[in-house]
Amino acid sequence: MIKFLDLQKINLLYQEEIEQKLINVFRSGWYLLGDEVKTFEKNLSQYIGSRHSIGVANGLDALRLIFKAYIELGFMKPGDEVIVPANTYIASILALSDNGLTPVLVEPDLSTYNIDISKIEEKITTKTKAILIVHLQGRVVFSEALKNLAARYHLKIIEDNAQAIGAEWSGIKSGNLGDAAGFSFYPGKNLGALGDAGAVTTNDAELAKTIRALANYGSNEKYVNIYKGLNSRLDEIQAAVLDVKLKYIDEENRYRRNIAKRYISEIKNPKITLPENPENEHEHVWHVFVIRTAERSALQNHLTENGIQSLIHYPIPPHQQKAYQEWNDLSLPITEQIHEEVLSLPISPVMSDEEVSRVIDLLNQF
Repeated sequence: MIKFLDLQKINLLYQEEIEQKLINVFRSGWYLLGDEVKTFEKNLSQYIGSRHSIGVANGLDALRLIFKAYIELGFMKPGDEVIVPANTYIASILALSDNGLTPVLVEPDLSTYNIDISKIEEKITTKTKAILIVHLQGRVVFSEALKNLAARYHLKIIEDNAQAIGAEWSGIKSGNLGDAAGFSFYPGKNLGALGDAGAVTTNDAELAKTIRALANYGSNEKYVNIYKGLNSRLDEIQAAVLDVKLKYIDEENRYRRNIAKRYISEIKNPKITLPENPENEHEHVWHVFVIRTAERSALQNHLTENGIQSLIHYPIPPHQQKAYQEWNDLSLPITEQIHEEVLSLPISPVMSDEEVSRVIDLLNQF
């Protein structure tokens, strides 16, 4: 069986370093808000290029806290609108709903799967306060037009950078393109922890201070609570693991790019639509390699029967979920086509050349 993602094998690459870090944390007797978190936050900021990094419990909380902080700071209020791509993972939208904000769905560009920047302006109203961009599948979505649009309407640009750590736009890392960014370090991400973990990056000192307090029960000083906060802290163990793996993220992303290049150049089946490879390879870190086909079920069965694991990211779009039944009557044809046709192939830094060839051969045989 060629696994979709062999997490055990990936983490075993760094076994010695990770085990030593875990022993150090265990022996330290300090398990929350300690030196490991501080070190990882510092190194993450240096890597991304941001002035501030705040470790939090998970990627959803990272986004929740950004919007909660903007509400506390008076820039937003419940009922305000935030532009968001219609085909994102539901976490992006949950972060808005949880803060009483109104998500405004915008269709994606079928060639990139990212939000279609040309369709944003028509959705802006007097209630719009931000644009939440999602670097979906590992590909950056950004442009001068987007930046100018946000400036013209005095909107914040928030990045959902859960899938694209290490990607760049014009030499700037994703996570440092907008006003703030949320990261997920879920184990399956390009930079994955050994459990749930997340972070926020920003260059706004006041926002960073507010988020740090909100994530710690609304407190910057023990037993002094200035906000109605959350408990969302990155623990020492996860910070230690992430700090080890952060050193290797560029190397792992290069490996993913090489696999993607092979898939794109060697898969020749006319039934399969391949993803677009950006002209600047640094704009994509290939968190997942997503193909499209009108015969998805048959293709997935073909792969499974031949020992290849594949996944669907994602089978049901947010506007068709029961959780958002008020949207169930919406017609979003591009989003719906994507969710009906996409299939994710194995791609990881531990796939062998032979395994990549096996996947390619089976796709061409279909």
